[in-house]
Amino acid sequence: MPTILPQGYTSKLSVYETQQAIVTIKDSFQRNLSSRLNLKRVSAPLFVTQDSGLNDDLNGVERPVGFDVPAAGGINCQIVHSLAKWKRLALKEYGFRTGTGLYTDMNAVRRDEPELDNLHSVYVDQWDWEKVITREERNLDYLYDTVTRIMNAIADTEEELAGEFPQLTPSISRDVSFVSSQELEDMWPDIEPEEREYRFVKEHPSAFISGIGKKLRSGKKHGNRAPDYDDWDLNGDILCWDSILGREVELSSMGIRVDEESMRRQLRESGCEERSALPFHRMLLDGELPLSIGGGIGQSRLCLVMMQCAHIGEVHAGVWDDHTREICSRNGIFLL
Repeated sequence: MPTILPQGYTSKLSVYETQQAIVTIKDSFQRNLSSRLNLKRVSAPLFVTQDSGLNDDLNGVERPVGFDVPAAGGINCQIVHSLAKWKRLALKEYGFRTGTGLYTDMNAVRRDEPELDNLHSVYVDQWDWEKVITREERNLDYLYDTVTRIMNAIADTEEELAGEFPQLTPSISRDVSFVSSQELEDMWPDIEPEEREYRFVKEHPSAFISGIGKKLRSGKKHGNRAPDYDDWDLNGDILCWDSILGREVELSSMGIRVDEESMRRQLRESGCEERSALPFHRMLLDGELPLSIGGGIGQSRLCLVMMQCAHIGEVHAGVWDDHTREICSRNGIFLL
């Protein structure tokens, strides 16, 4: 979509204050998130081998950035799109117990991002997290409780930020409204999913929309999700209303992960059954990986909303076309 240029916009923080605020947000949120969800920090890879099956396929059409490593026998590697699968394998290899989990800094390159605008960049940074659960916890109540814990961690962080930078007023509500993608379609059957999100989040400024990737009664989907990590019946997106941009902002994609049965079904529905032969998928289907819940929380997105910025390029250095840089400069938006 075209770059949004808020009328009369001026950043509430100087360029250097912006950098200070980013440090505050990241330090505070990591502490709050790990406390709320019982997580420990681990290190994560920037790239994985091509034949491991560990990279996130996103919508199935994005091309990962790849390269060979001559010193390792010419093995082919890919820069990650996300760590959705790697984290679950790490839970097993690092020996995490039920009720505990990990979080990590995820840095990715998404070369085929369809639009570069206020919220989208080729560079993606997230807090990726994953937690071991029981089979009995694979339900919507557990999912919704986890969402509430995350929103409380976000609100706690925003309050700490306002204490350090009083020119920033907290705006993210702890009161989450839960709605399914099917309920949104029932409310507004004649409009696109993006417009449904806009209408709902405008009235419910902190929202969780469940059921991403599954076919609705219309035969259409409310967004795409890869078939081999989230259970489409037990996943969703956290969104908040951004008054600076006048639109909804997705902060997190998350969900209870597939078990053996749901991955078989989703691979079959997606026409991707050949993935069952990949190492990660074989381990999961053989019951060698723990059941888990996990997600990614956008670092720059969260900073943008909390610091009341107008463009993600104010938060991290990215690649933008000359026209975007020119119009942002003319409208008081300083791109790093």
